[in-house]
Amino acid sequence: MKNIIFIFGTRPEIIKLAPVILELKKYPQDYNVIICNTEQQKELSNQTLAYFGLKADINLDCMRENQSLSSIQARILTSLDKVFNENKIDAAIVQGDTMTVLCGALTSFYHKIPVYHVEAGLRSYDIYEPFPEEIMRQMTSRVAAIHFAPTKVNKEALLREGIDENKIHVVGNTVIDALFCLSKEVIENSKKFFEDKEIPINNKLVLITAHRRENHGERIDRIIEAISFLAKKYSDHTFVIPVHPNPNVKGKIHERLEQFTNIHLLPPLDYPHLVYLQKNAKLILTDSGGIQEEAPSFACPTLVMRYETERKEGVDAGVSKLVGADYDKILEESEKILSSTKEATRLKAQNPYGDGTTSKQIEQIIRIS
Repeated sequence: MKNIIFIFGTRPEIIKLAPVILELKKYPQDYNVIICNTEQQKELSNQTLAYFGLKADINLDCMRENQSLSSIQARILTSLDKVFNENKIDAAIVQGDTMTVLCGALTSFYHKIPVYHVEAGLRSYDIYEPFPEEIMRQMTSRVAAIHFAPTKVNKEALLREGIDENKIHVVGNTVIDALFCLSKEVIENSKKFFEDKEIPINNKLVLITAHRRENHGERIDRIIEAISFLAKKYSDHTFVIPVHPNPNVKGKIHERLEQFTNIHLLPPLDYPHLVYLQKNAKLILTDSGGIQEEAPSFACPTLVMRYETERKEGVDAGVSKLVGADYDKILEESEKILSSTKEATRLKAQNPYGDGTTSKQIEQIIRIS
């Protein structure tokens, strides 16, 4: 039996690792699954775990208000070191590019435990876009024993960096698996949530998320100004913004946007509620990585408020478009969608990020490793 520890700390990590955890749990005779939550995003991570019917075996309580990168790294590393000392571990699985991922990979390396990296090989090649994630995933690749790359583009990036081809497996992205974990009934049950809040969900819905560290400061100011203009001009449209709890974002958004009757500022949403909004949105404005991958499954045009993206497949396929934090570009591209009907702006291309079988492929590879 293999003792496999899953290390995560943020909501996106859980969404993308939950299908893999559930797949391994189908074979209790083969795997002892240990779930470790660093709680880098304490409320968001635990909220999402519960939806998938999962509970952490180990909670590390590493989150602090206004935490610096160095302080959170020190706490996670120290806490994980204790976990590895107290448990027999045969392999560690991390996903993506967060501080938890880097610390999980480093701690595993220090203990000479193989690291399996889910969603490996994403690159922007700009160390400050996204910041600090670009460096975190590159560093994780240096110590990973197995690289689960979503696409051939990701595999090629790893090969250019000298990664052994035998260690790279193109399997798609588990975020699509997570969507298949949601029954139609579960998603439709979210309808009542928005009805109770008197938020109309119709063909004129705009979903907006903005939270990335590189968009703090002047960039978030420009994004907010663009949203203000759009909300005024398209007053018959409904704008829904789940507001990230980071104080660098939350205060500004509430101060400058809560006056609009057609803008609804909500706390972070349960995963099914967020998927329900994506399913029904006419337009999505986001700096999120996960939403870039999910939205094409619903044929929803997505404007990415980043200057670089490691998810270039979506841009190449025409399912997403980079607009940065550029006020004029956000308005120009948004108005192309908002000035037309929802039906006329639906995407025709298929989702380039996967077909929902990624978790099964990962389990089969782990089984023979």
